[in-house]
Amino acid sequence: MASTATTSASSGARVQVQKFGTFLSNMVMPNIGAFIAWGLIAAMFIEVGWLNLGGKGSVSPSSWIAEIGGWGDFAGGGIVGPMITYLLPLLIAYTGGKMLYETRGGVVGAIATMGVIAGTEVPMFMGAMIMGPLGGWSMKHIDAIWDGKIKPGFEMLVNNFAAGIWGGILATFGFFTMSPILDQIVSAGSRSIEFLTDNNLLPFTSFVIEPAKVLFLNNAINHGILTPLGTADVSEKGKSVLFLLEANPAAGAGLLLAFMFFGKGLAKASSPGAFIIHFFGGIHEVYFPYVLMKPLLIVAMIAGGATQILINVLFSVGLRAPAAPGSVFAVYIQTNSSVSDYLGVTLSILGGATVTFVIASIILKADKTIEADDQLVGATAQMEAMKGKKSSVASTLTGGGTAVLTKPIRQIVFACDAGMGSSAMGASVLRKKIGDAGHTDVTVVNRAISDLTDEFDLVISHQDLADRAAEKTPSAIHVLVDNFMGSPRYDEIVEMIDSNTAPEGGVTS
Repeated sequence: MASTATTSASSGARVQVQKFGTFLSNMVMPNIGAFIAWGLIAAMFIEVGWLNLGGKGSVSPSSWIAEIGGWGDFAGGGIVGPMITYLLPLLIAYTGGKMLYETRGGVVGAIATMGVIAGTEVPMFMGAMIMGPLGGWSMKHIDAIWDGKIKPGFEMLVNNFAAGIWGGILATFGFFTMSPILDQIVSAGSRSIEFLTDNNLLPFTSFVIEPAKVLFLNNAINHGILTPLGTADVSEKGKSVLFLLEANPAAGAGLLLAFMFFGKGLAKASSPGAFIIHFFGGIHEVYFPYVLMKPLLIVAMIAGGATQILINVLFSVGLRAPAAPGSVFAVYIQTNSSVSDYLGVTLSILGGATVTFVIASIILKADKTIEADDQLVGATAQMEAMKGKKSSVASTLTGGGTAVLTKPIRQIVFACDAGMGSSAMGASVLRKKIGDAGHTDVTVVNRAISDLTDEFDLVISHQDLADRAAEKTPSAIHVLVDNFMGSPRYDEIVEMIDSNTAPEGGVTS
């Protein structure tokens, strides 16, 4: 009983941490395009940018552009400062407010954030993440006070003045009260990062980052924490190593290579495809199940992550903007334009992957246990092949039960933490399978778990995210997978649609 209670509490705590982390990252991820645009403009036009190939004081393509009417301020980097000071924080604030109270909440959140922007001298991403949601949440509760009590014809007048007045109050509060507090917090954070960097202690962040990633907190860490901090860092130094702490694909690549050579069963067979998707596609979620399958492998991930960070620190490597997604292509595109930076990035990828590969290989080779899951799946498949059909009895061995559909399956959704990388990949795979089976009336989409509504007939999510998905869609059939890339559950879903019976379990794994 005590063990069950402890497990339940642990699971509940993990869900709450995931929710909070997802909330932070969901303010940033929809605006990543703006961050990349800012990074590319900075990379081209700042004093040491790509178009200033000759360096300060020399004739360069940027100076030629500056001579063209109207381009002087732009080429001189005049757009870079306003974008990071105003545009990016206001986009984050608007998104945060909108998450809580639609467009009205987004507008009030942006107004509130303008107060902390005006009251500080540093890019106020933290302020945006606080004031944006605060504006949306508070406006929602204020509107509830007179909901249904406004005389007909006065709704627009009351609503507009209420939003304007409350937004102004929050902006004033932000300027006089929040700005000094946030300024001190940001300064302390900057000093902490400088201390870690100057003393070569930054690699120790891998002890936190790598375990958190495989618990599906990767987007929360990268986009909710490191992207705002790194962007502020870029405004001072022109580049930031913080963009490489989580996004570098080195350690994950080393792990998947180890499975390619020394893995067993389905893990070994699926690792080459997972490597391509992870390393070149930048979808890091594909390697998380491999670590969760053998938790000891987290040692290899921490060692590889620490190695790649150490090499980046030693070479003073930095990116100009977030590498999103964490593909090797995105990393090189955003790398600061100097030989030492490109060399450092290359060595960090090679070094991190090598260390992870060596340690993971030792762990895999030392593991003499037979893969029970692979044995079971293989035996079931062999039996089904001999019988010439699927076995509902055998399906119970692989984690199923029986569920009866009360309506046809017409809407299927893949749900993951961010609703982009791994879920988009899984949706594409299943969409093709369903299309090949001739079911043109079935739609397959991908969503972030936080954006789910109880309108879908079937929800597919990773087993570690199942509780959160079930909260949002209680009336749907839930299919749980451990690998979005090529789960055998996909074929079961197609057969379920064919026969209008549920796959192995209404809630299955």
